[in-house]
Amino acid sequence: MSDRLKIFLLLAPVLTILIVMFLGGLAIGLLRSFNYMPIIGLTKPNIDAYVSIFTSKEFYVSFGLSLYIAVTSTVISSILAIGSALLLRRNFIGRSITQFLFQLNLTVPHLVGAIGILYLFSQSGSFARLAAEWEMISKPSEFPAMVFDPYAIGIILQYVWKEVPFIGVIVLANMQSLGENFEGVARSLGASRWQAFRFVLLPLIFPGVLSASVISFAFTFGAFEIPAILGANYPAALPVLAYRKYTDVDLAARPEAMAMAVMIALLSSVMIFFYVRYSRRRIRN
Repeated sequence: MSDRLKIFLLLAPVLTILIVMFLGGLAIGLLRSFNYMPIIGLTKPNIDAYVSIFTSKEFYVSFGLSLYIAVTSTVISSILAIGSALLLRRNFIGRSITQFLFQLNLTVPHLVGAIGILYLFSQSGSFARLAAEWEMISKPSEFPAMVFDPYAIGIILQYVWKEVPFIGVIVLANMQSLGENFEGVARSLGASRWQAFRFVLLPLIFPGVLSASVISFAFTFGAFEIPAILGANYPAALPVLAYRKYTDVDLAARPEAMAMAVMIALLSSVMIFFYVRYSRRRIRN
């Protein structure tokens, strides 16, 4: 028996479960998005659900909000993660404790972080009450709206808080595997610290940053729970809008919910496709 066949047989149980659950759920969702739901009498597939969402202003507003949240949180998280990794790779007193604290919230569920953001940054939260107590504002309700706001500040704060360690750990591992030899050579040739980082270190760690960023983007774009807890009623993030459509008392609205879910999955798949294509091209070069 060849090694490839052994590996395939060992992975077969897990792959079977993943493929059946993912592809099975995707196939059912795709059929329902085409108005094929025999249980409620819809037996003739059509594209009415897609026509409905693509002609709805609410869909485009929600899509734009989800895209804004995903892009903003991913960019901010990536920048902060690179900066944190640059600091954490240095030798200093308490480095191991600092790295432990930096990675600590990787084990904290997103829901716990969302509740923390809610208690801290809402207009009735701790910071608002402290600001009123210190007479920075006259009453807590005058605190800037950072939760349930149309700019999704609370949602972005939560994602940044959670994703910075995730991206940072990957970037830090890349930096430690590279060492400082490349930067040292650049500095010895007259490059400044910024030039050594910009033209030497950043291109070397960019694949790791990109892979972590793609995962973060796909997650934040399709996540439901954080926008549902911290987001405004309108505009709502696309996953929240899809959930509302799916739980509508009118079962005829479910194909629209499935169509929105298909669009979320499609965008994530496109991101992964371009990442894989870029990675293969970089490896060949």
